[in-house]
Amino acid sequence: MAISSKGLQLLEALLGAPGRALTKAELMRAAWGDAAVEESNLSVQIAALRKQLGPTADGGDWIATIPRVGYRFVGLPAEPMEEIGGPKVSTTEREHRPSIAALPFANLSGDKEQEYLADGITEDIITALTRFRWLFVIARNSSFAYKHKTLDAKQIAQELGVEYLIEGSVRRSGQQVRISAQLVEATSGKHIWAERYDLEMTEVFAIQDEIAERVAGAIEPELLKTEGAQAAARHTGNITAWDTVRRGTWHFHQVTRENHLKARELFRQAAKLDPELPEGHLWLGRVSNGLVAYGWSDDPAADLQEGMEAALKAIQLDERNPYAHYALAIVSVYADRLEQSISAARKAIDISPSFALGHLVHGMALLFSGRASEAIGPLEYGLRLSPYDPQNFVWFNVLALARLFSGRAEAGLEAAARALQVRPNWRTSLEVLICCYAALGKWDEARRCARQMVSITKQPGDVLAPLKAHNPAWTEQMTSALRRANALCDQ
Repeated sequence: MAISSKGLQLLEALLGAPGRALTKAELMRAAWGDAAVEESNLSVQIAALRKQLGPTADGGDWIATIPRVGYRFVGLPAEPMEEIGGPKVSTTEREHRPSIAALPFANLSGDKEQEYLADGITEDIITALTRFRWLFVIARNSSFAYKHKTLDAKQIAQELGVEYLIEGSVRRSGQQVRISAQLVEATSGKHIWAERYDLEMTEVFAIQDEIAERVAGAIEPELLKTEGAQAAARHTGNITAWDTVRRGTWHFHQVTRENHLKARELFRQAAKLDPELPEGHLWLGRVSNGLVAYGWSDDPAADLQEGMEAALKAIQLDERNPYAHYALAIVSVYADRLEQSISAARKAIDISPSFALGHLVHGMALLFSGRASEAIGPLEYGLRLSPYDPQNFVWFNVLALARLFSGRAEAGLEAAARALQVRPNWRTSLEVLICCYAALGKWDEARRCARQMVSITKQPGDVLAPLKAHNPAWTEQMTSALRRANALCDQ
């Protein structure tokens, strides 16, 4: 039985990304382009493909459903394309980078106060891995969604759509630290590599890079040779400053005003304790912008200036650090320097193609510049790299608006709904939902969202302020939709 044209396009997309899960949005884009179609069409085509391909040797499906993500092709049949009458997939389309996630290292110290140390070591390993351009590395916050969860490696890898997992533990006693790490092939559960390190706290800086190099070498040694050894992360040996940064990052990821202010205090301390440590400066840049974007700043102009100076200092200290360029990119968005933001985001991506935040801020800057269609690709790719970031309620809303203003209101609605799932009490998500419903003429749903907004305290700031300032036509479209939805509530 011949496969349909849409089915063939979906299959080609899946075959072109072996070992990786493709989101529903990516698959719908591959088969239907920018056309607005219901997600049920994708489900129908996938079901038809499964029927036509038949079962695998063990009785399973060739196309696996990845919960909360999309679909993944689990293997290649003997003659994948001739049997269904389509052209063979080119070698280029089948090329892919080995995919990997570093799970949060367990804190075995018996002291919850040392949790930040295990988290910090995990984060540094992730950062080190992203420097290998040929690795597809899942972002920090997606890996950390599995912290303290007792799922097996195969299930976690399936949900994240990766082939390999790094697991480990940290035990600290005084100034002595024991770090254990292992690399697991997810599908088989086979342990490819394992190592244990007994160190002084002052030696912790070097070990993340060694672990990253060992992992990369175990996955694909010939690629390691051709790409060259990974550039060592720049550390100056001031353990107190590093320790302070890691305490600050813990507060930063809680995403509240109180925690952002505490994080800023710690990043400022780190920058003073060790002015040559790039991390202190780049995190200061990020948190300064966060305070402004979320409306938590008492002096936005001063905070943006501090953030800009800190980001530039971080780049000066470590020009090859993608997080430093991300800090500059995100501060530039809210400092009304969108072209500078685009440039900094592209630099971050050039350094580390698997750097989720680089793709996300690139999409944001493009959208805020009025380039909605161009913004969709970077935003979708960034969200695939980092599907569980606690700040994804921002990125999903940005993606929703990029789709909406590109004439894809139905797809925009899906992204806006996901934003609300991440943070149910955020008014901006409801505002974006109303705009999508309005574009689709679904005023009953828009009215329901407007009524829901009444019970939610209005945020002091607006993360969409730069978009509204640069795009008056879009702003009017949003304002009109909100005005009508609110009027319907009074009827």
